[in-house]
Amino acid sequence: MTVASTFSKWASQYDRSRRQLIPCFDEFYAVAIQVLPFAATDAIDVLDLGAGTGLLSAFVLEAFPNARLTLLDASPEMLDIARNRFHSSPGRVAYVVADYTRELPSGEFNAVVSAVSIHHLDEAEKRTLWWEIFKVLRPGGIFVNADQVLGRTAAEESMFRESWLCEVKERGVSAADLAGALERMREDKSSTLEVQLAGLTAAGFADVGSAFQEKSFAVFTGRKGGRP
Repeated sequence: MTVASTFSKWASQYDRSRRQLIPCFDEFYAVAIQVLPFAATDAIDVLDLGAGTGLLSAFVLEAFPNARLTLLDASPEMLDIARNRFHSSPGRVAYVVADYTRELPSGEFNAVVSAVSIHHLDEAEKRTLWWEIFKVLRPGGIFVNADQVLGRTAAEESMFRESWLCEVKERGVSAADLAGALERMREDKSSTLEVQLAGLTAAGFADVGSAFQEKSFAVFTGRKGGRP
């Protein structure tokens, strides 16, 4: 089963359990929006990789109502839910069913964002993706990744996993939603935050750094040099 088919299987349940499955949900997504260095009225072009049901894009559009969004995901079922989410924003949102490890949409973007998606790629795929993201950003553009990261040691990773499982159970996640999360986690190929920051630097990004980390959930960024 591919990553896309796994997520397609759980598409109808995906949004329902986000707050329970991401214990730091509010701050995690809030920081991902706060680090976007634009005025609220700017008409920015934003590419959302692994956009899924459009959850992150919804936060982007709320903060930047003049933004133009391109949602890319390999699961048509996920993007169908996104279409329903943005039915009242005709002309502001485009949808691309594609595998972002193969090719990114043509054009240039002020920002490339992603949430809880890129950790499904192996190290080589991540390194290639960093280069591809850098190429589609406009000068002065920013990449923001809100994602799961691997613990720096086996002991730290074990602590992250055990803590996560305890927290989501305390939050009352249903057996079905937890089963779905555990199935999707079989596709995880998480990397440490440090390795990914180094990869962004090697790809040419400036001002690379982490804006937030709560155990396995982190928000990190890199900027393409030059004037917008």
